[in-house]
Amino acid sequence: MTKRGTKREEQREARRNAIIDAAEHVFAQKPFDKVSMREIARRAGISPALIYRYFPNQQHLFVAAFLRGVKELIPRLMSGGDGGRHPSIEEAAMRYLGYLIEREEYFKMMTHFMLHGNMDEELIDSLNEIERSVLEGFDRLFERKGAKKDVRMLSHAFFAALNGILITYRQHPGRGPGEVRRHMENIGLVIARLFAAEIRA
Repeated sequence: MTKRGTKREEQREARRNAIIDAAEHVFAQKPFDKVSMREIARRAGISPALIYRYFPNQQHLFVAAFLRGVKELIPRLMSGGDGGRHPSIEEAAMRYLGYLIEREEYFKMMTHFMLHGNMDEELIDSLNEIERSVLEGFDRLFERKGAKKDVRMLSHAFFAALNGILITYRQHPGRGPGEVRRHMENIGLVIARLFAAEIRA
């Protein structure tokens, strides 16, 4: 590829990321069905028509934003701690919850996909692939801790339990954000310890 071609590709990628950045900001403020491409374009400082050169519709943009965010989560979830050791089940639970507590937009996107799964088959395949990556990370975590059977079932149960905490307690009435986070983390630790005990048994 020529230098000019490389420069053009870099500019295209930079603009694509700027659109995704704008979409994430808007998605963090509003439900998916209340967001318009015009609003995202305004936030990105471009014309609405230009967005469609990068994303054929809002659903594709929504999925691209979600995938970019979750790809950041996976290495954070499974990376070794001090001295390169692998995380404990409790640490993995805290990292998962912490990431989605801190990144409100990804939590909203994830719950939208869970509750409103009507989308193009191509997009469903992309979402299934990223979910498999998270589950495979949990598989490795449980195998390192000694799980010998039903590992994928454990991963599905762990994934569902952590997401259940986020969905159930994210808007806990009468508590401030710090209290809500501590409450979710405490429940996450209870769940993680139950899984650790199940593996030891």
